[in-house]
Amino acid sequence: MQEPDPPTIEFPCDYPIKVLGRSSDAFESVILQVFTEHAPGFDRSSITVRASSKGTFTAMTVVITATGPEQLSALHQDLMATGHVQMVI
Repeated sequence: MQEPDPPTIEFPCDYPIKVLGRSSDAFESVILQVFTEHAPGFDRSSITVRASSKGTFTAMTVVITATGPEQLSALHQDLMATGHVQMVI
């Protein structure tokens, strides 16, 4: 059987990105700085932040206007390079 092609994303579009990392005082500000560099003007009121049940990890979801796969790739790379991020979904 041939696998179907994955769905294509039409850019620009609203694109939610979830970032998971160890909780720290600097986590939110570092993550927001990276988003500001790659997606200036994103809606800060759409941000959701949730701590894990024990408070060890923080999950932050930010909705950006994605302009293309290059932007998403660079954003992912810079988020991982902060040292604060465990996973980007």
